[in-house]
Amino acid sequence: MVQHQEDAKDPKSIEVLPSKDEEQYISPDDVLKGAQQATDDEHNMGLLEGIRKYPKACLWSVLFSSALIMEGFDKAFITAFFAFPPFQERYGELQETGDYQIPAPIQAAISNGVSAGQIIGLLLNGLLADLFGYRLVMEGCLFLMACFIFLQFFATSIYMYMGAGILLGVPWGVFQTLTTTYAAEVTPNVLRPYLTMLVPLCWSVGYLIGTATLRGFLSMEGEYAYRIPFALQWVLPIPLAIGIYFAPESPWWLARKGRTGDAEKALRKLQSKDVSEEEVANTMSMMIYTVKIENEMNTTSSYKDLFKGVNLRRTEITVFTYVIQEICAPLVSYVVYFLQQAGVPTTSAFEFGMGQYSLAIVGVFIAWYITYRFPTVGRRTLLLTGTGFMASTTFLIGFLGIPDTTKHTNFAYGIGSILLVEYFVFFITIGPIIYTIVTEIPSNYLRTKSVVLARATYNVGVLVYGQLIPRMIQKAYWNWGAKSGFFYGVWMVVGLTWAYFRVPETKNRTFAEIDILFKNKVKARQFSKTKVNLATQSVMEE
Repeated sequence: MVQHQEDAKDPKSIEVLPSKDEEQYISPDDVLKGAQQATDDEHNMGLLEGIRKYPKACLWSVLFSSALIMEGFDKAFITAFFAFPPFQERYGELQETGDYQIPAPIQAAISNGVSAGQIIGLLLNGLLADLFGYRLVMEGCLFLMACFIFLQFFATSIYMYMGAGILLGVPWGVFQTLTTTYAAEVTPNVLRPYLTMLVPLCWSVGYLIGTATLRGFLSMEGEYAYRIPFALQWVLPIPLAIGIYFAPESPWWLARKGRTGDAEKALRKLQSKDVSEEEVANTMSMMIYTVKIENEMNTTSSYKDLFKGVNLRRTEITVFTYVIQEICAPLVSYVVYFLQQAGVPTTSAFEFGMGQYSLAIVGVFIAWYITYRFPTVGRRTLLLTGTGFMASTTFLIGFLGIPDTTKHTNFAYGIGSILLVEYFVFFITIGPIIYTIVTEIPSNYLRTKSVVLARATYNVGVLVYGQLIPRMIQKAYWNWGAKSGFFYGVWMVVGLTWAYFRVPETKNRTFAEIDILFKNKVKARQFSKTKVNLATQSVMEE
């Protein structure tokens, strides 16, 4: 069994893979040999072999990601309730038209308050996950979430509802990144895209259930039309907390802490019994060698190291890749309220929303199929294709918004149809592949903090468009409507241009290989054409 010496407290001092019967240091050459063998095994591993060898890793990853079903279910209420008549009557203001509306500034404040809470949760996760591990942080956040739902359920004013949203944003922020990094660290390269892409799938399932719940309560009157959906949020936290209690910790997190013995135990809990002792030892060698590479690059796990040396480039890519996803999302994320303001009946608007989330679920399955069926299609290809499609169709939405959609409802339905197609393509390309890219680009030590910073930046962007979107599309304010497509289309073109020159292809690369490629300053468009030598930590164009 692999275990470290009791006095070896510093993870940077560890280059040890002890034998089964006695604790002993092995030579760096043996560690390198094992790391090379593990790297070759990962390159040659097919999808079915990966599932056969890591079945429990898949199950634990799915369990962690299930927290996002709960989050998607909860967050579906945040903006959808703005178009929900019982909620509008309870918390809204009577308009000259005779209907009730939540004023655009309050809508923006609620959306931005949730985003602010998520940013706090994200930054806390960057610190707490490194200190205490993924399991304990998840358990704590599930407990807090169950407590904060009480405030939402018993809200007596729109401002109390806003406060509950801010507090709920804290555990939601943790779920957004912790689930992704856990999935990336417990699986081999061949399974990583499928299990990180599971993140948007779970979100979409949650949003679909949440929107369908609201659609089902549209015919109900009174306060319980929205309070019962709030109460349904208590269903998942307890069973999730019980399951996560028995989950193994990330072996990469344990390796970073120098707990190689615990890392090996965790690794065995993720693998099937068919995996040989030699394969386990090789995988441990690969972890130890990856930590060694990063130690030689003077990488630590502090936030300031995100902006030092080669890590600055990796941070840029991680952050701005997330930003691309964010600038492609504003119109499609407000589809229910957008269509209602464009003149589509409320029931039809909610049905569009349900169709949207159903297409998102199908889209992720298609993304899985493309990843499996077409080996030449990588992360970079999906990102560029999806961003290009979103930019062109968003400009089309802008042109369709030039006529008055309330008078020409066919244009409104046409815009709704394009939004559905956009959402479908989004979840085949940008939506799922982002979560693979942002977990592969950062270094091992900085993975959690890199993803946290990227998602926090994403939420700052959400704060901005949380102010803009209600004002842009609400008739009582700017009344841009679908013409907002021109504004967002321009930013999508900017994102596409940046991605073409800066985002590398990391498909079929181990974490150690990615470290070496960045260490040698390989250009983004050359990543897929470059051969890596683990022994010399050098590169050569194929």
